[in-house]
Amino acid sequence: MMKALEEYQNLLPLKILEEVEDNIPKGTSPAKIKKIIEAVYQEYKQSLAEPGESVGILSAESIGEPSTQMTLDTFHLAGVSEVNVATGLPRIIEVLDGRKNIATSSMDIYLKEPYNTGKDILKVAARLRETNLESFVKEIDIDISETKLNIVLDKQKLETADLNAKTIIKLVEKSVKGYSLKEETENVITVKSSKEENINALYRIKEKLKETPVYGIKGLKQVIPVKRENEYMILTGGTNLKEVLKLDFVDETRTISNDIFEVEKIFGIEAARQQIINEINKVLDNQGIPIDIRHIMLVSDTMTTSGHVLGINRYGIVKEKPSVLARASFETSVKQFIGAALTGERDYLNSVIENVMINQPVPVGTGLPGLVTRGIFNPDHHKIAKEKSSKTSKKTSTKKSTTKKSTKTSSKK
Repeated sequence: MMKALEEYQNLLPLKILEEVEDNIPKGTSPAKIKKIIEAVYQEYKQSLAEPGESVGILSAESIGEPSTQMTLDTFHLAGVSEVNVATGLPRIIEVLDGRKNIATSSMDIYLKEPYNTGKDILKVAARLRETNLESFVKEIDIDISETKLNIVLDKQKLETADLNAKTIIKLVEKSVKGYSLKEETENVITVKSSKEENINALYRIKEKLKETPVYGIKGLKQVIPVKRENEYMILTGGTNLKEVLKLDFVDETRTISNDIFEVEKIFGIEAARQQIINEINKVLDNQGIPIDIRHIMLVSDTMTTSGHVLGINRYGIVKEKPSVLARASFETSVKQFIGAALTGERDYLNSVIENVMINQPVPVGTGLPGLVTRGIFNPDHHKIAKEKSSKTSKKTSTKKSTTKKSTKTSSKK
């Protein structure tokens, strides 16, 4: 780091210092660098919120008001009509509510070289997509005389996916317990029960086998290669971040899911916090709504400050509030009051909403400073202080006179 920037290490965030260092042209004199960093520092100080500022209300208004201009029902991804992804207001509500089961989960899978240049991109996409046994089957016959199934596999499709009959049997036999699977001839599998079965049971097994996944990543129902800027990547319908990151051709540093809880589980709470910001920003950018990122960061911090993702609802961050009145003002007021009365909760009126409810000055702005020590105010305290001081002075004078008398008597003796 430049010497001129080192003295600001404790005054400015590291990221800002790094950005300044990266953007200063080579050969700039130390005096000019010092002027630049001083200007940055002044700008940074002005951007900070004042103590006591109602940042929560400002953020709520700044996000809520422009959100009313959003398209209410938008379920597509710009430029890719095949992938069905929630955008607009439904997606914002999903993120802020902290919903675990989202309407349309998806992943942005970035690839390593040479696949990100487009090489074998279709093969890579096919390897990711969850494929059922039905896709590799030419025909399935039921042999009534011997009560068994004959599955004829498509040799060409097996070769493309680098599969064979033995591999298929290993993948499928767990889902049909009580049945024996054998490779009768090349690419023909027979399925027979160990006990006598009726024809209806065979029909049920036939349908179950057709739906059994044998290839690709579980959960990735749709897989579409797209080109973004100068590289190829893959968009998915469905998500399975843990399994995708194990693949050698996937760039694990950038691949991400839009499922906040999955991101938290795999990468931790800091990554989940950043993903909340990214998801909200993505929606707002698509809608052309400019909102200061600090408002979104505050919302994200509030949702993740407990160490887990909590939605902005009565089951999430509202439940965590220490104030009874604040919880009651949101939803289920009677339930909150009864619960607080039964457990003997105490409300210290530290926040805005509870003071508004009982018609007191709210602790923001000029109402923020409080007394370090509390005392009883007495309008006559000046008179009392004077009387006390006069009494003390009289006592001292009497003590002095008595000491003088005692010294005289002792000297006479």
